[in-house]
Amino acid sequence: MIRYHIHITGAVQGVGFRPFVYNLANSLSVAGNVSNTSQGVFIEAQQTSNIIELFIEKLQTDAPNISQIESVISHKIQEVENESDFIIIESDSYGEKTVTVLPDLATCPDCLEDIYDSKNRRYLYPFTNCTNCGPRFSIINEIPYDRKYTEMHSFEMCEDCEKEYTNPNDRRFHAQPNACPKCGPQISVDSIANIQQDLKDGKILALKGLGGYQLLCDASSDDVVQLLRHRKRREKKPFAIMVDSIETVKEFCIVSEDELQLLQSYSAPIVLLKLKNNFLKLISSKISNNNPNIGVMLPYTPLHHLLYASTQTENSLKILVCTSGNYHDEPISVKNDDAKSKLNEIADVFLHHNRPIARQVDDSVVRNTQFGIQYFRRARGYSPFSIKTNTDGPAILSVGAHLKNTISISHGNRIICSQHIGDLANSESYQAFLNIIDDLPRLYDIKPEVVVCDKHPDYLSSKFTHSFGLPVIEVQHHHAHIGSVMAENNCSEPVFGIAWDGTGFGDDNTIWGGEFLVCENEHFERWGHLQTFPLPGGDLTAKEPQRSALGLLSLFETNFTFNTIWSKNEIQVFQNMIQNRINSPLTSSIGRLFDGIASLLGLSHLNSFEGQSAMELEFIADLKEEKFYEVTWNENILCIESLLTQIINDIKSDVGKDKISAKFHNSLVKSMVDAVKISKMKQVAISGGVFQNKILFERSITALESEGIKVFRNIQSPTNDGGISIGQAYIASLGL
Repeated sequence: MIRYHIHITGAVQGVGFRPFVYNLANSLSVAGNVSNTSQGVFIEAQQTSNIIELFIEKLQTDAPNISQIESVISHKIQEVENESDFIIIESDSYGEKTVTVLPDLATCPDCLEDIYDSKNRRYLYPFTNCTNCGPRFSIINEIPYDRKYTEMHSFEMCEDCEKEYTNPNDRRFHAQPNACPKCGPQISVDSIANIQQDLKDGKILALKGLGGYQLLCDASSDDVVQLLRHRKRREKKPFAIMVDSIETVKEFCIVSEDELQLLQSYSAPIVLLKLKNNFLKLISSKISNNNPNIGVMLPYTPLHHLLYASTQTENSLKILVCTSGNYHDEPISVKNDDAKSKLNEIADVFLHHNRPIARQVDDSVVRNTQFGIQYFRRARGYSPFSIKTNTDGPAILSVGAHLKNTISISHGNRIICSQHIGDLANSESYQAFLNIIDDLPRLYDIKPEVVVCDKHPDYLSSKFTHSFGLPVIEVQHHHAHIGSVMAENNCSEPVFGIAWDGTGFGDDNTIWGGEFLVCENEHFERWGHLQTFPLPGGDLTAKEPQRSALGLLSLFETNFTFNTIWSKNEIQVFQNMIQNRINSPLTSSIGRLFDGIASLLGLSHLNSFEGQSAMELEFIADLKEEKFYEVTWNENILCIESLLTQIINDIKSDVGKDKISAKFHNSLVKSMVDAVKISKMKQVAISGGVFQNKILFERSITALESEGIKVFRNIQSPTNDGGISIGQAYIASLGL
């Protein structure tokens, strides 16, 4: 008879891990105990050596599906106890907090059965959950994950719920949000049927979800969708939709098996899907606004499911617009009173509830590619998340970028990234940023010793660090992009980094965005870049692609003119700005190059949301076209003049815009391959917002790998600026 201490780390709290251990121990007649601690799950197990060996093996192979084990560390205890039972003991909140906080999980099939069973005491109860589903990150206030440390602490369980909670053989054993209509949270309306009728009548609903308020309306009505756009001040950017079932999704979307799995996963993200030609039979064209893709999600809380509870009738709504409960660029509302005051000019009706939300958590947005999942926004269902790296640094706080902001904290060999915060465009967003900077380190009890920021002097996140009272490390924006890939893939050898995006402050005080970097450890060298061109009006070019077009044409002599929304006098003013270098900074941005080409083709002259014109250029590309424009290099500078001359010649020759777009994409892919060949490096890391372009992303990886080049990419973190904070933390830790 021997006794072992076993320490399990990872996402092992709030997933039914202790009852799993308890039942496994009893099945093998193992004596001892199990407990939650701030460091993970601690087990003491006593039996013969062969049984203990089997026990440790099954802890890993038979663990709950929603758990994520990072490590299992065991060692022998000298003294054997005089005991024969296995028990679950009270949680321990002392010591370093290294346990992984689990994201919120979509409602499981078992709980759905309870909700729709008229004989079940949770019939139609909108807060039904168990150890396999329900809120986690959105309600936790402290580690370890116990009810008293969550927003459920004020809801005292009734006798029936208490019996479930304390019964190791019940699936609600230690389900911290466990509740029922008798003792749990309540919604603010008497009947969901009234809300359903309001939606059918064309009203806009503000609903309190898991991590904040959402705005919902009838997705089939042009008038209602346009009204939501007007009230929300969201002119063109596509809306996401929530659909009652997979069967309905298949009616208007092309869905692969991998995409079906994503939709039905416990994370239940918004998944970008391709629309069928007949989609107008079911949804308004004003949802996607000529975008061939649409963001789709399934109901992921009991309350969402109840909105569709009567979809078997002909006049019931099966598809709803479901978007963040906010005005454009503002954070989502999480408190009832706040929602009433901020959303009262958008929503016609409100559906509140009295379970507090500990922190804002927006819906995640993902896309399936031939190389796996790509995260556009990592939040509900996926956040927070941690990665293990090959570093061992001090406690670091990294504050990310200005757009698509996230923050990260790191300690030792672990980086923990926050949920999506958003663009730091106004005081409300900045306050949300400050709240999460306070919240995430507190939750993990990490006291930063160093703070890391972008080199851009005007980023609000960067300005914050210099008033924080800690040593500051600045990391160049594109170096951080590549650093995020290196961190996730534990790259120990130098990599050739291709970082393409819209803007990033360069070390030479110009605007970078089409970068080829050689990265090794915490250092980088700017190996090459796209030829620079002027941006008349500076930051305004991100909203007016025609400015980028004028900047591109200024690089060489041409008599080509293109249609704009400006008068001849206005064009002359911008040309004078460029010629005299008045508010016309130079850039190497691939993102602005996309904008300029889109404007030259007449696709888009104004962007109502980030990347709009670049997306339009991507969507028209003829995917069967294999030709490309010849790309030329001047030393390590990717030249624009030759590329533009060929494009303009095609425009003058009435070559189709779809062909021009495809050849442009293919040329950029060829330029990547050329650059890597010239560099003679064999490992490449790609990152940056431009790689949200699916054509560029998939074709570049395919082309590089066909040349025998190893390609690394963002795996868990977004390739856009949502991954910047991870790269910042990683690069800083390498240098400390």
